[in-house]
Amino acid sequence: MSDIQCYLLKVDDDKGGAEQIAKETARKVESKEITLINVVQSLGEYINDEDSSIRSKAVTYLSHVIITLPDTTLSRHQIQVLCQFLCDRVGDGGAILGLKRLQCLKRFNGETATMTLRALLEHFQDLMIRPHSQRLQILELLHELMQNHRTALQSLGKEAIVGITDLVSGEKDPRSLMIIFSFLHVIMVEWDIADQAETLFDSVFCYFPITFRPPPDDPYKITAQDLKARLRNCIAASSLFAPFAFPQLIEKLDSTSPNVKKDVLQTLTACASSYGTAAVSNYSVTLWDSLKYEILNVQEEDLAEEALVTLQAIATRLGKGLNSTSQTTYLATYLKPILAESKKQLQEPQHKQAKPIGQILGSLGTSSSSAFLLIVKAIVPALLTLYQDADSIASQKSLLEVLVQLCNAAVALDQMSDAKLSFSGVEHPLSSFKDRLFELFSQALMGTASEEVTFRIVALQGLLRLCQIGNYLQKSEVGMVVQYLDEIVLTADLTGRDDVRNEAIEALVTISKIKPHLIMDITFPAFMARLPDQPSEDQDSYVITLEGLARLSIERSISDTLIRRLLNKLESVLSNTGPATYAQALLSTIDYVLSRRDLSTDPNLSSYHEKIVVSFVSRAALASVNAGPQMLIEPSTLEILGRLVGRIIRALDEHRRKSVALETYTFFLEPEAPFQAVLYGQDVPEKRRYTLILSTWILASVGSAASTLYTVADDVDLDRLLNEITRLALLETVPLIRFYLLKQLALLVNRSSAPQGPNDAFRIMQDPLNAAQIVDPSPSLDATPVVFWIAKALVLRLARTEEVLNHILGLLSSKSHGLASARGFAALLAPDEVLSKENGAIIRLLARQRVFSICAPRIAKEFRAAEDFAKPHYLIALSGILKDVPTEVMMAEIDTLLPLLLQSLDLPDQDVKAATIDSLIVVCQESPVAVEGHAQSLTARLAQAAADSRKDTAKVRLNALRCLQIFPGRVKESVLLPLKANIIRGILPALDDPKRHVRKAAVECRAAWSNLGEPDADD
Repeated sequence: MSDIQCYLLKVDDDKGGAEQIAKETARKVESKEITLINVVQSLGEYINDEDSSIRSKAVTYLSHVIITLPDTTLSRHQIQVLCQFLCDRVGDGGAILGLKRLQCLKRFNGETATMTLRALLEHFQDLMIRPHSQRLQILELLHELMQNHRTALQSLGKEAIVGITDLVSGEKDPRSLMIIFSFLHVIMVEWDIADQAETLFDSVFCYFPITFRPPPDDPYKITAQDLKARLRNCIAASSLFAPFAFPQLIEKLDSTSPNVKKDVLQTLTACASSYGTAAVSNYSVTLWDSLKYEILNVQEEDLAEEALVTLQAIATRLGKGLNSTSQTTYLATYLKPILAESKKQLQEPQHKQAKPIGQILGSLGTSSSSAFLLIVKAIVPALLTLYQDADSIASQKSLLEVLVQLCNAAVALDQMSDAKLSFSGVEHPLSSFKDRLFELFSQALMGTASEEVTFRIVALQGLLRLCQIGNYLQKSEVGMVVQYLDEIVLTADLTGRDDVRNEAIEALVTISKIKPHLIMDITFPAFMARLPDQPSEDQDSYVITLEGLARLSIERSISDTLIRRLLNKLESVLSNTGPATYAQALLSTIDYVLSRRDLSTDPNLSSYHEKIVVSFVSRAALASVNAGPQMLIEPSTLEILGRLVGRIIRALDEHRRKSVALETYTFFLEPEAPFQAVLYGQDVPEKRRYTLILSTWILASVGSAASTLYTVADDVDLDRLLNEITRLALLETVPLIRFYLLKQLALLVNRSSAPQGPNDAFRIMQDPLNAAQIVDPSPSLDATPVVFWIAKALVLRLARTEEVLNHILGLLSSKSHGLASARGFAALLAPDEVLSKENGAIIRLLARQRVFSICAPRIAKEFRAAEDFAKPHYLIALSGILKDVPTEVMMAEIDTLLPLLLQSLDLPDQDVKAATIDSLIVVCQESPVAVEGHAQSLTARLAQAAADSRKDTAKVRLNALRCLQIFPGRVKESVLLPLKANIIRGILPALDDPKRHVRKAAVECRAAWSNLGEPDADD
């Protein structure tokens, strides 16, 4: 039995086996056991069979043989003969596979390419009715021919264009359309299409606008935007399309669909950017008449923005390479009706259209220097006259906004190299108006009542733009603007709106980038003069000054100067007695400035280490024994200082960090200094114990160098240090100090590289009192925080995780420690700025998933069997874990957890309640189906939580309303409609809530539920 006979017998039932037969045939041809002629001859009776399916299978067999053959097997003559053979049988099916393979071969030439194309075009009526998978193969073949043999195909001219447009007409499948738009774009751009322009245009414009929506889980990932982009490229491909494209696109602007309008505007922009100048000019005025409606009568902001982009694209095309301001140019012709309309609209008494007119002029002004020249010449004199005659602040503000838009355009052009070339050697278009503009903006900013906030902001923006235009204002004029801004910042009223002050600071920041010396010469002295050496208790004006200085410190030269001056000021403050809040504000400002720099490459790092780390840390330690500035030992000061020194220490090299680590508890003091370390001491005074806050920050920031503390001559004694810190934490009565001791403990356990480290820590966790050698503990002593911070350190690094979690879960059933343990779970996975990756903490990626996978099932199981007093413990613990678990991890167990979450809403603990509602918000968003069975009880609890301002905190009430608002639109209406009346009635008290943001959420929630079941506006 021949190979073809075997193939025909197998192909219907076993396609893979049939292809193997074809591969075997190809092997025989390659090894010359048979010839290709033998293979073709063996098809004889089958390719002439009356049954079309047999003919198709026979040709498919040959195609599979060809596909399997190596690239170099077939000669040029054989390729030509096979190509002719397959082209003659295109109508039978199966030939396309073979032709696709042949056209990839190097010996496939232009002659065979044209033969193939003609064969496709001759059979296009048969090909169009084929199943989509076969049509897609045909289009892929056509696309590949166009890629590899476009010169040969181009020689067919009209024959190819007409045939191809016929072949692809009526196609609807998105995959096919992506291919069609691709090769048609090649024809439109590269071929002579003068005689077939309308045919080609119609072949693609029939698909406009694209309304395709991909099905869910579309394996091909083709989006509507992909199709729109390719279709847009085709429509904009040739200027010959202008007579067809512009009128039809303008007509479609009348659509009531915002999406269609947006598509039209984006396509008009593409056409204006691509078509030739003459083609665009012929329709420029008509386009303006159509587009101005979208801008002057704004219905959708995004449509107005798109229309502005289109107008700008037209002006850019018409002004390309133009250096003339003659009124006869295409650009001037286009701008003439626009400028006339602008003047007309600006003449209106209320200037209602001033804002959109300003946007139009600003957008057009950035298109080219020629356009800007024409606009300034026509508009600015009229604007200045109108401003002078304006009789109200509102009118003046509207006109100023137009001027600011023109100044924006000037700044944008100044940053464009081609525009700079156009202005070089000639006076700037705004030069003749400089004095008037400067005076006008200055008077509006400094001579207007402080209540006119928006008016002053517009004037401020105008002055800033004048400063930003290159070589426009003189140095003294920019300096005057800086003085204005300084005055605004320094005289701002802390109790009023700070909008103008914020704008002034941002303007100073912008000027600092272009004229940094003016900031250092004018602003810094003015600001520093406002910083007192010793402010009174109720004087906090320095906050504004420091905020301004901090935000100004972007440029390196400015921030270096600022840090030096702030350190000098801090020295002066510490030498006097005054409020510690002032020193804290100075330290916070220095920290903020340094946080915006890469300290590891900072040339001043060594200086910061000596002047900030060593100096202030040692003085704070001395202050704890009354031998240094007392401001430095204030708890809040120590926290800010710790954060600052930590930032600097982290940037030091390994060697210096090791030396710093040795000073963790001695604070760079000599042995003879009056300060004694807290560790291993007895009855240490409270003030000296506060230095442990600094110790924690130092220990955190030295990273792995911390091991220097407990490693002497390769002898690791971490256990002794852990026991001592545990002792201090257990005995500590000041919550803040105990909190930092717990962080120290967690840092040492988590980052320990000693093999016994996790084991020592687990031993301490199991019996903290024994580890600390506290034989007779007081009744108030609570070891739970120690247990949980050690547990946190271990589970984050996934060390003995299961044992640790089993131990702390076992505490939940305890009457004495169960509640405290339950609350401890909230800290277990919570992010911490001390125990962080930035400080070298070991935090495994899967730690959260691991904790959840162990704790959640056990909590759910033990909750059911727990005694009544212990049930809340399990709910609180679950809430503490869920708030830090990734959504996708929690959703995997939601069916088990949801009943517990519902019961958590009945707990009085407000933090637990708020965290539970946060989890429920995620559930409602991610899996609304899961809550359907609990909708009645869940919504009732949420409505109750939202309405009671005496029982529940504002955070709980707000979260409850936000969660309720999610239900409509996500959960089935059939489930919610029976609950609608009760929910609307239940949240009524929230409409009168004492907190404004809660009232706002209540209004939105009620609206969402009120619209439930109502017909849409479009119906």
